[in-house]
Amino acid sequence: MPVTFRPAVTRAVLLIGGVALFVVLTAVALMLPDLRTAERVSFIVTAALLLAGPVVLSRPKIVADGSGVTVVNILSGRRLDWAEIVQVNLRHGDPWVFLNLSDGTSLPALGIQPGLARRRAIEDARVLRALVDAHTAVEREPGARHD
Repeated sequence: MPVTFRPAVTRAVLLIGGVALFVVLTAVALMLPDLRTAERVSFIVTAALLLAGPVVLSRPKIVADGSGVTVVNILSGRRLDWAEIVQVNLRHGDPWVFLNLSDGTSLPALGIQPGLARRRAIEDARVLRALVDAHTAVEREPGARHD
Protein backbone atom coordinates (compact mmCIF):
# COMPACT_ATOMS: atom_id res chain seq x y z
CA MET A 1 0.00 0.00 0.00
CA PRO A 2 1.47 3.40 -0.98
CA VAL A 3 2.50 5.90 1.70
CA THR A 4 2.11 9.56 0.74
CA PHE A 5 3.95 12.40 2.43
CA ARG A 6 2.68 15.96 1.93
CA PRO A 7 3.22 19.23 3.81
CA ALA A 8 -0.42 19.27 4.94
CA VAL A 9 -0.42 22.54 6.89
CA THR A 10 1.44 24.45 4.18
CA ARG A 11 -0.84 22.95 1.55
CA ALA A 12 -3.97 23.90 3.50
CA VAL A 13 -2.76 27.48 4.00
CA LEU A 14 -1.95 27.84 0.29
CA LEU A 15 -5.23 26.38 -0.94
CA ILE A 16 -7.44 28.19 1.56
CA GLY A 17 -5.69 31.49 0.83
CA GLY A 18 -5.93 30.95 -2.92
CA VAL A 19 -9.62 30.05 -2.80
CA ALA A 20 -10.35 33.00 -0.49
CA LEU A 21 -8.60 35.36 -2.91
CA PHE A 22 -10.54 33.89 -5.83
CA VAL A 23 -13.86 34.27 -3.99
CA VAL A 24 -13.16 37.87 -2.94
CA LEU A 25 -12.09 39.00 -6.42
CA THR A 26 -15.04 37.22 -8.02
CA ALA A 27 -17.44 38.80 -5.53
CA VAL A 28 -15.95 42.24 -6.20
CA ALA A 29 -16.34 41.68 -9.94
CA LEU A 30 -19.98 40.73 -9.54
CA MET A 31 -20.89 43.44 -7.02
CA LEU A 32 -19.39 46.53 -8.63
CA PRO A 33 -22.28 48.09 -10.54
CA ASP A 34 -20.29 50.11 -13.06
CA LEU A 35 -18.29 47.21 -14.54
CA ARG A 36 -19.01 45.98 -18.04
CA THR A 37 -19.17 42.25 -18.77
CA ALA A 38 -15.64 42.20 -20.21
CA GLU A 39 -14.29 43.86 -17.06
CA ARG A 40 -16.10 41.35 -14.85
CA VAL A 41 -14.65 38.50 -16.89
CA SER A 42 -11.22 40.11 -16.59
CA PHE A 43 -11.54 40.19 -12.79
CA ILE A 44 -12.57 36.54 -12.67
CA VAL A 45 -9.81 35.43 -15.05
CA THR A 46 -7.27 37.33 -12.96
CA ALA A 47 -8.65 35.65 -9.83
CA ALA A 48 -8.29 32.24 -11.49
CA LEU A 49 -4.69 33.01 -12.49
CA LEU A 50 -3.92 34.11 -8.93
CA LEU A 51 -5.46 30.86 -7.66
CA ALA A 52 -3.21 28.86 -10.00
CA GLY A 53 -0.10 29.97 -8.08
CA PRO A 54 -1.07 28.43 -4.73
CA VAL A 55 -2.42 25.33 -6.50
CA VAL A 56 0.93 24.74 -8.21
CA LEU A 57 2.83 25.47 -4.99
CA SER A 58 0.71 22.88 -3.16
CA ARG A 59 1.69 20.02 -5.57
CA PRO A 60 4.76 18.64 -3.74
CA LYS A 61 4.44 15.12 -2.40
CA ILE A 62 6.42 11.94 -1.96
CA VAL A 63 4.74 8.62 -2.68
CA ALA A 64 6.49 5.46 -1.50
CA ASP A 65 5.22 2.11 -2.74
CA GLY A 66 6.54 -1.43 -3.12
CA SER A 67 8.72 -0.67 -6.13
CA GLY A 68 10.16 2.73 -5.19
CA VAL A 69 9.51 6.38 -4.54
CA THR A 70 7.88 9.06 -6.66
CA VAL A 71 8.98 12.60 -5.83
CA VAL A 72 6.66 15.35 -7.11
CA ASN A 73 8.06 18.84 -6.67
CA ILE A 74 6.53 22.12 -7.81
CA LEU A 75 7.06 21.76 -11.55
CA SER A 76 8.70 18.34 -11.90
CA GLY A 77 8.40 14.76 -10.81
CA ARG A 78 10.81 11.84 -10.70
CA ARG A 79 10.41 8.11 -10.10
CA LEU A 80 13.19 6.38 -8.14
CA ASP A 81 13.80 2.72 -7.45
CA TRP A 82 14.55 1.95 -3.82
CA ALA A 83 18.14 1.03 -4.69
CA GLU A 84 18.74 4.54 -6.11
CA ILE A 85 18.19 6.17 -2.71
CA VAL A 86 21.30 6.04 -0.53
CA GLN A 87 20.20 8.36 2.27
CA VAL A 88 17.27 10.51 3.44
CA ASN A 89 18.46 13.82 4.93
CA LEU A 90 16.60 16.44 6.92
CA ARG A 91 19.19 18.47 8.77
CA HIS A 92 18.52 21.41 11.05
CA GLY A 93 17.78 24.44 8.89
CA ASP A 94 16.97 22.46 5.73
CA PRO A 95 13.82 23.76 3.99
CA TRP A 96 12.87 20.19 2.95
CA VAL A 97 14.16 16.64 2.74
CA PHE A 98 17.05 15.82 0.44
CA LEU A 99 17.52 12.35 -1.01
CA ASN A 100 21.14 11.37 -1.63
CA LEU A 101 21.17 9.17 -4.72
CA SER A 102 23.44 6.36 -5.84
CA ASP A 103 24.71 8.43 -8.79
CA GLY A 104 26.25 10.94 -6.36
CA THR A 105 23.57 13.60 -6.77
CA SER A 106 21.06 14.93 -4.30
CA LEU A 107 17.34 15.34 -5.04
CA PRO A 108 15.23 17.84 -3.11
CA ALA A 109 11.96 16.25 -2.02
CA LEU A 110 9.58 19.08 -1.17
CA GLY A 111 6.89 16.69 0.06
CA ILE A 112 8.43 16.81 3.54
CA GLN A 113 8.94 20.40 4.74
CA PRO A 114 9.56 21.43 8.34
CA GLY A 115 8.31 25.01 7.76
CA LEU A 116 4.90 25.09 9.47
CA ALA A 117 4.87 21.58 10.97
CA ARG A 118 8.40 20.75 12.12
CA ARG A 119 7.57 17.75 14.32
CA ARG A 120 5.47 16.19 11.58
CA ALA A 121 8.26 16.70 9.02
CA ILE A 122 10.84 15.09 11.32
CA GLU A 123 8.57 12.09 11.88
CA ASP A 124 7.80 11.79 8.14
CA ALA A 125 11.55 11.90 7.36
CA ARG A 126 12.13 9.10 9.89
CA VAL A 127 9.37 7.00 8.34
CA LEU A 128 10.73 7.54 4.83
CA ARG A 129 14.26 6.72 6.05
CA ALA A 130 12.96 3.51 7.64
CA LEU A 131 11.16 2.55 4.41
CA VAL A 132 14.34 3.15 2.39
CA ASP A 133 16.39 1.12 4.89
CA ALA A 134 13.87 -1.72 4.89
CA HIS A 135 13.65 -1.94 1.10
CA THR A 136 17.37 -1.60 0.45
CA ALA A 137 18.19 -4.17 3.16
CA VAL A 138 15.97 -6.70 1.37
CA GLU A 139 17.74 -5.98 -1.92
CA ARG A 140 21.18 -6.39 -0.33
CA GLU A 141 20.43 -9.72 1.36
CA PRO A 142 22.57 -12.63 0.19
CA GLY A 143 20.69 -14.65 -2.37
CA ALA A 144 18.41 -11.77 -3.31
CA ARG A 145 17.69 -11.52 -7.01
CA HIS A 146 19.32 -8.67 -8.89
CA ASP A 147 17.60 -8.45 -12.27
